[in-house]
Amino acid sequence: MTLSSSSISDVGAAVASELDAFDGYLRQQMRSNTALLDTVVRYIMKQRGKRVRPTLVFLAAGLCGSINDRSFVGAGMVELLHTATLVHDDVVDDAEERRGMASINAVWKNKIAVLVGDYLLSRGLLMAVNTDEFDFLRITSNAVRRMSEGELLQIQKRRQRHIDEETYFRIISDKTASLISTCCEVGAVSANASADWREALRAYGELVGLAFQVRDDILDYVGRSSILGKPVGHDIRDNKVTLPLILACNTAGRSEAKAMLSIVKSKNTAKADVNKVIDFVERNGGITAATAKALDLSAQAVALLQPFPESIYKQSLTDFANFVVLRSK
Repeated sequence: MTLSSSSISDVGAAVASELDAFDGYLRQQMRSNTALLDTVVRYIMKQRGKRVRPTLVFLAAGLCGSINDRSFVGAGMVELLHTATLVHDDVVDDAEERRGMASINAVWKNKIAVLVGDYLLSRGLLMAVNTDEFDFLRITSNAVRRMSEGELLQIQKRRQRHIDEETYFRIISDKTASLISTCCEVGAVSANASADWREALRAYGELVGLAFQVRDDILDYVGRSSILGKPVGHDIRDNKVTLPLILACNTAGRSEAKAMLSIVKSKNTAKADVNKVIDFVERNGGITAATAKALDLSAQAVALLQPFPESIYKQSLTDFANFVVLRSK
């Protein structure tokens, strides 16, 4: 299979007009009568990224035949709930930046950040209640549950010396893939898709989400420094055992693998030690094997789109599955 290297803006071109309209729609949904809250919300709107999640909701709805008012409700819910989790995550991680800007907790302190996250969560839930979209509510609430469980499982496993491949995929399935699958399923539901189409898009989103995170973990070993100004090996310094290291340990000698895991689990890892781990992963095929896994997940996702009629939406979702494994940042 030949993969295209579309950018995320190319992927969203099919729903560009909907995305433009969505920005105003979302701003309206986030509005409050409290001046401080409105100030923080305006700041959050400036921090927004590339609108991947609403793009997926609209593409899935278009693929199933209809981008409509329900699609906007679904996209709004997903975006509000996602934004709420980011605000809360920055508090948990004591992060000082978000997308190149000071984080909410860095500007307004933790108490306000937590309350703003709670507000966004409640606004997302109320969107479903006020429009009687209880199917949306069930799908998105399940995603939030999975994201929380995945984060807690990762924290629990950090204390251990090794994480196996099965546990790794359970963590990234809950932490990352759950929300992407939610976007695709919500889009299908908004267009009144059949049960088969709805399940196909949910599964497509799950596989694409897994491929996205595997590629993200590969980038931490092979080139993030020159692209984003972040040091290669950030996950190593953060005591994270990800797929490239897991696969390298599976093929390396037991004693060397144990030594590398000890480095990753240590505090204040020196640059020389980080480089040792990176070299170990490369020598033992961790990058190659992880890349093959990401490509396989992407191919499985694309195969799930086969039953759908040809359209610009189908092509865009195919391009997105390819993009997540070819991206360089």
